Order: sequence, then C-alpha cells, then structure tokens
Amino acid sequence: MNIILFFSHNLNEDQVNDAKLNLKVDKFIKLDSNLQALFSNVSPEITNLNDFSKPFLEFLDKTAKKGDYALIQGDFGLCYILISYCFKIGVVPIYSTTRRDVRVDKDGIKVSAFKHVRFREYENFIFTKEEK
Repeated sequence: MNIILFFSHNLNEDQVNDAKLNLKVDKFIKLDSNLQALFSNVSPEITNLNDFSKPFLEFLDKTAKKGDYALIQGDFGLCYILISYCFKIGVVPIYSTTRRDVRVDKDGIKVSAFKHVRFREYENFIFTKEEK
C-alpha cells in the first residue's frame, strides 16, 4: 500500500510507524522538489486555485492507484480540491491527529509539543439543506 504525502513537514517516527502498522503502508511517496515548494508556499494572493491545483492532480493521476492513501494537510483551499479529487479517483484521503501538550516555562513562555495520535480519514459527507 502506498501513501502520497501532501504535507509540508517530514513525517516523524510515530507517524511512519502508525502508517506501516495500522494502514499497512510500505511505500511513502513524496512530491518532487518543485511540487513540494509549491505545496508548502501557496500564495494568499491567488484568488482561485483551479489552475494552481492542476499539477497536484496530475501527480495523483500518475502516482496513485485506487485504495492508496493520500496524507493531505496544508492550505485549506488546496486541501479541499485534493480531498475531493481523491474521493473521485478512489484514493483514501487522510490527516494526522495530534495531542497537544502545553507547558509554561520558568520565564512564562508557553511551549506546545504535539504528539501524533492516529491518522483519520476525511469524510465524504454531503448533507442536504433539510439535514442541517
């Protein structure tokens, strides 16, 4: 099983182990350096992400097969497009959940440490006006 990484950071050891153990992932597919730079730096000046998202959708078409996972965390608009496309092509979009440990040091500076808990699938949930 593959996992395609639409993620701005490197996976930590807990995330790698979780993916291998619970998702049965044996191959981690990173974006090429050009796509990674684009994904990690989506300009807030772009008014519409349709054209911007095309290289990422093409990457999914070339790389992913039905049933693979795609870890998607980043710019909300781009994530929405990628998640929607994953549902369309049969790729399982997921995200990492974390537990935050907040401490205040002796100087009063707040320090937050994040600990991976699990991967969670995005839900393909559509409701009608009556269901709201």
